[in-house]
Amino acid sequence: YDQIIHDVCLQKLPVVLAMDRGGFVGADGPTHHGLFDFAFLRTIPNIVVMAPKDENELQHLMKTAVTCGRPAALRYPRGKGVGATLDDKPRAIPVGKGEILRDAPEAALAVVVIGACVYPALAAAEILQTEGIPVRVINARFVKPLDAELLCATAMRIKRIVTVEENTLMGGFGSAVLELFAEQGIAGVAVRRLGIPDEFAQHATQKELRQLYGIDAPGIAAAVREMLDDEKRKDPQDPPG
Repeated sequence: YDQIIHDVCLQKLPVVLAMDRGGFVGADGPTHHGLFDFAFLRTIPNIVVMAPKDENELQHLMKTAVTCGRPAALRYPRGKGVGATLDDKPRAIPVGKGEILRDAPEAALAVVVIGACVYPALAAAEILQTEGIPVRVINARFVKPLDAELLCATAMRIKRIVTVEENTLMGGFGSAVLELFAEQGIAGVAVRRLGIPDEFAQHATQKELRQLYGIDAPGIAAAVREMLDDEKRKDPQDPPG
């Protein structure tokens, strides 16, 4: 950690930290999970912290990392890719620029997600659509810097946000989103963070752990339903006259 701070970030050197096995590793047990990097890296000045949604975006973010001219950390999970079609040439993505992957004019809630959790979030949105619950899905791409323009505009319009990360919740991606809203003075926005609580994840398969912590598609869909139900209970409609 001192080396990253003293030998790289303090000097603003264009070093790329390529972090394999980001998130749940599974069968290697609690010592090998990569669940803390978002939190311990985003506090360091001058560094860019990012995570791709799939193997195609990985090549683009790697291009971004090696051409941005500053320290950059790129995390990617253990295992196979999702089978995304690869573009012929990698291209640099503007630093701090997210993307809307799914939207609806009447979206009841926005799911803001990073890295390997993006596809489960899209699958959750499909489940919710069949239940008459349209949601916006945002692939943040960057933990630091965040896409402040996109996230703040979303928060002011939709007012309900669920963040999803395969990382510790303490100081992680969801915390960064909350800090952004506080800094920008955005009030009246309900935020629920999905991720790993203040504990060490144990030995299990990646699928089992994602299910356990509610960051697979059914878990994300359930969190959206619960958030909407909670708001209905807090603000019931006036009884008929």
